[in-house]
Amino acid sequence: MTTYRIAVISGDNVGPEVVAEGVKCLDGVASVTDLRFAYTTFPWGAGHYREHGEVMPEDGLELVKGFDAILLGAVGDPYRVPDKIIFARGVVQRIRRGFNQYVNLRPCRLLPGVATPLRGEKDVDLVVVRENTEGEYAWMGGRHYQDTPDELATQVSIFTRRGIERVCRYAFTLARQRNKKRLVTSVTKSNALHYSMVLWDDVFEQVAQDYPDIQTNKVYVDAMAMYLITRPETYDVIVTTNLFGDILSDEASAIQGSIGLAAGGNINPERSYPSMFEPIHGSAPDIAGRGIANPIGTIGAVQLMLEHLGEHAAAALVERGIADVLRAGAVRTPDLGGSATTAQMGDAVAARIRELAGRG
Repeated sequence: MTTYRIAVISGDNVGPEVVAEGVKCLDGVASVTDLRFAYTTFPWGAGHYREHGEVMPEDGLELVKGFDAILLGAVGDPYRVPDKIIFARGVVQRIRRGFNQYVNLRPCRLLPGVATPLRGEKDVDLVVVRENTEGEYAWMGGRHYQDTPDELATQVSIFTRRGIERVCRYAFTLARQRNKKRLVTSVTKSNALHYSMVLWDDVFEQVAQDYPDIQTNKVYVDAMAMYLITRPETYDVIVTTNLFGDILSDEASAIQGSIGLAAGGNINPERSYPSMFEPIHGSAPDIAGRGIANPIGTIGAVQLMLEHLGEHAAAALVERGIADVLRAGAVRTPDLGGSATTAQMGDAVAARIRELAGRG
């Protein structure tokens, strides 16, 4: 029997609602396998800031670094705590940087029984590999001459050869492992950003030479925003910068049919620190407390977590459970055109996991 220690950061608004369903499905896996999960909850986020004046404690990283993985709900409460505080002092960026989670992994595949805005039949199964610790979201810059007519702001993007090379190598290795189209597409903007993006292009091309079995392609980000809609089925692994990846992966979730379906992983490939898994939909304060948030993104994050932990059979159970429930169509949250609650969707997937293992 194997026991994994999971740090649970439910966060704010719909975060606790969807995390509860992710945990429910992990417990469903535990009930039909020899895996066990020991959870420790950390009440960090905007609510913690309002009570204690800090989004997470100063020693927060030390408190969670010994865990096998982190399950995150969503952090943020913009009506009561400004986003600039959550970002500057928050959970997500501190953990990503502190634990060297330099890969943000966001898969996009069309799921059975879910309507997509795409025209015609398309076989979409791609993954966005987003650089996660530097680039446009580096904490460099400032505001000067504030509240004067001469006020100015600088936001400095940081690109390092090391940072670009390691995320590109991850993308190429992933394309080889997926063994689908065996294609890595680099999304860049080197026709306008003549230093940072030219460095990105150069390093990508150099790394590609070590993977002669993998095809490559380069697309400018404005064109990719169009191609994700017009021909998403042509892509396999997309590697790009922090900002571009953030935007394009949200666009990809719309292709799936709902942002509530999309999962993400913040990966430390060397496993020197725990990786963190989350839905990408945010805290959604407009629907918090109504019990209607779609938990599939969180359950999908659980699947990514199990894959990262090397528990591929368990991950396959979760993936099949999600697909079967969506295909059947009897249980759907409002974003998918149904009336099911968050808990009912989680119940359905957990029950299907047990059925698939013959213990339903």
